[in-house]
Amino acid sequence: MKKISVIIPMYCEEKIIEECYTRLTNVLRKIEQYEYEMIFINDGSKDKTLELLIEFANQDVHVKIISFSRNFGHQAAVTAGLKYATGDAIVIIDSDLQDPPEVIPEMLTLWENGNDVIYGKRKKRKGESGFKLLTAKLFYNTLNALSETEIPKDTGDFRLVDRRVVDCINLLPEHNKFLRGLFSWVGYKQIPYEYERQERFAGTTKYPFGKMVKLASDGILSFSTKPLKLVGILGMISLIISFAILLCAIFSFIFKWNSLMPGWTSIMLTVTFFAGVQLLSIWIMSEYIARIYDESRARPQYIIDKTYNI
Repeated sequence: MKKISVIIPMYCEEKIIEECYTRLTNVLRKIEQYEYEMIFINDGSKDKTLELLIEFANQDVHVKIISFSRNFGHQAAVTAGLKYATGDAIVIIDSDLQDPPEVIPEMLTLWENGNDVIYGKRKKRKGESGFKLLTAKLFYNTLNALSETEIPKDTGDFRLVDRRVVDCINLLPEHNKFLRGLFSWVGYKQIPYEYERQERFAGTTKYPFGKMVKLASDGILSFSTKPLKLVGILGMISLIISFAILLCAIFSFIFKWNSLMPGWTSIMLTVTFFAGVQLLSIWIMSEYIARIYDESRARPQYIIDKTYNI
């Protein structure tokens, strides 16, 4: 009998746990031709998330728990779930129930038809601000313009993935993982599954603006070297501008353009422009160097404190 693994990262979600467990269990029990497991990753929660999860694990052997020693982030939590999942098909879903568990049977049908990755594509996103929708669209447009690997737009981590794809992801040694990009990078047969994303069931988002910026940064720097090439382009533009200023100064001297003689504006403009270009170039290169440094330290992406039913 084939087996389904469902990976659910959790960080301070005590208000959601019961509803999340109930809805997932109701869906998975109805799919009688499959065995199943639910792997909850407690990402260093500071509320009663772990206590409630343990209660479910004690009464249901299908519930498995990985508890981190501290908060390591959403991508690290999903990575741990992928490592410990034993299913033939693996589903990644957030605990906030914005991605409805009820669509899993339809995704399984698409998987049985020979598709290796069925990624959730949001045709409508309820309960999200215009700012978030705009920045998400800007992010994916920028990422696909810079990256050599096309990453589907309007997608998140919600997807169903074949065992062999997960095995490939688990072999990748990098630490700053951008998983939705890596799933596109490994290839195989991938198709979208369109659905309406619901409002969050309860609580508040655990992905504030700062974490969204970090995620976007990881995505761009992990899948593109074009920002480094941009440094060279900025350098060429700077040379052209400086040459134009030189010509302007020469003609000013020859034709006695007294209006340019004070020179304060042009000097300040030149200094600030070149300073900005240099600082921008250093920042771009330092981001890549920082990631090389992170990889060279070879620290684990997460530390597991305890496991239950594993």
